[in-house]
Amino acid sequence: MKFLPSVISTVISSKITKANIGLIVRYLIFIITLMTLYSILFHYIMAAEGQEHSWVTGLYWTIVTMSTLGFGDITFTSDLGRVFSIIVLLSGVVLLMILLPFIFIKFFFAPWMDAQARSRTPRELPSDTRNHVIITHYDPLTESLIEKLVDHKKDYVVIVDEYQKALELYDRNIRVAVGKIDDPETYAKMRAQNAAMVVATNSDQMNTNITLTLREDFEHLPIMTTADSPHSVDILQLAGSSLVMQLHEILGKSLAAWTIAGDCKANIIGAYGELVIGQVPVRSTPLVGKTIAESRIREKFGLTVVGIWERGTFIIPKPETVIDNTSVLVLAGTQAALTAYDDVYSFYQICKVAGDPVIIVGGGRVGNAVAGKFKEADIPYMIIEKNRRRNQEDSHFIFGDAADIQTLEKAWFEKAPAALITSHDDATNIYLTKYLRSLRPDMQILSRASEDRNITTLHRAGADFVMSHASLGANAIFNFLMNEETILLAEGLNIFHLPAPGSLEDKKLAQSGIREKTGCRVVAIVHEGATFINPEPSMFIRKDDELILIGTHDTESAFLKEFSV
Repeated sequence: MKFLPSVISTVISSKITKANIGLIVRYLIFIITLMTLYSILFHYIMAAEGQEHSWVTGLYWTIVTMSTLGFGDITFTSDLGRVFSIIVLLSGVVLLMILLPFIFIKFFFAPWMDAQARSRTPRELPSDTRNHVIITHYDPLTESLIEKLVDHKKDYVVIVDEYQKALELYDRNIRVAVGKIDDPETYAKMRAQNAAMVVATNSDQMNTNITLTLREDFEHLPIMTTADSPHSVDILQLAGSSLVMQLHEILGKSLAAWTIAGDCKANIIGAYGELVIGQVPVRSTPLVGKTIAESRIREKFGLTVVGIWERGTFIIPKPETVIDNTSVLVLAGTQAALTAYDDVYSFYQICKVAGDPVIIVGGGRVGNAVAGKFKEADIPYMIIEKNRRRNQEDSHFIFGDAADIQTLEKAWFEKAPAALITSHDDATNIYLTKYLRSLRPDMQILSRASEDRNITTLHRAGADFVMSHASLGANAIFNFLMNEETILLAEGLNIFHLPAPGSLEDKKLAQSGIREKTGCRVVAIVHEGATFINPEPSMFIRKDDELILIGTHDTESAFLKEFSV
């Protein structure tokens, strides 16, 4: 009912509706004239049969007959009367049973529904709209971004140029508006002058068009664009993009960072001031088989084990949690503390993997980004690629099908410490993950996911880690919006910082119940400009403090819901 005034206004003001009124009037005049004629003929034929009826009765009989109700209380006895009844009945079927519903649907119901739909997909936002994110394309990346915006109560709108597509998104509870993404008027109607940011994830050419269009009127508006081609980065920057993201490059580097290879030093995956978050594999180190308490990592290095990855599952550890050979520790502390950790434990794994090439399945943009990272770190690798048009002379390439055991043998599969599956097709990645896991239960397998819905399937197929193109990009965009430097730690895991909720003021960290109620872990507290890394449970949470937490998407949502930040 909230759309009723706008619906009525739209229907009345429609030019098509006004043009059809004349046709409807002529139809009604024809129906009334025909009924009047039938009523007159009714009286003459009834008089010829010796029956007398009033004019009201004649009109009543005409309506009943034309509408096919046929009560049978008034009938003709002659053949002429019966023939007349047939004519009236057939004309009623055509005019009332066929044409009338068509006219109602065509000229009333359809415009009404169309106007109602258009009221749900506006072409202009309210004038008081502020600090919203304008999204120019709906895809898996922006779908993940919208989830984060909703969790953090950030307003947004998706611009869609196709009306039916806008309706589909509206039915999925996505806030949409109809407009042309290369039209300056569209952004004026989207209140771009008050927006927090514009996110353009279209093609490189369209992103350039959008950026130049926006810069005509909105010089200081933050614009985030994606770039598929490395050659487009400079063009988009020249066009006026505030941030150009090569997601394939970021995804490749993230996959490479998680790979157990090379010297296996701590990889810094997040930072906030002096606080750094690092990930470290423990394979072949003396830490394997010990509990968190027995490892004495906090006492020796000033680091806190805030999480453990076990074959794709993130665990908030307890003192009695045992560290396995496949564990990857997530440590929080200072850069100096991580360096001290590396000095003790990193050399244990050099001999384990030195000289054994890591397998990269797929020589596309992500695969090449992974290879570039390995080349910088002097880590041996082999790329399995079907397409011989790519780098045929490159000694790092094996051409063939990764599902063929002979191809795998050429890539030294039996000795490889890890395999990275980088195809853009999730079904192929699932298939290859399952196959490689069946051949090498001890191998580390990392996979790319294009769609978030396939992440759990890849884990079930045997992937140790899965990096989602959508989640990685969404986190990067959101962090840019929030002016943060932190990045996605792994699929579904992130660092986030929030003002201390009022309900936790003047409570000790141990009394807050944050970990018990939400599953998040407080890794630092910012108090009066000072950052207290790995705070003691006895530390108080004060007004205006800032909490830095680590957790999964679900635990982050639980925190926001539980404490209503």
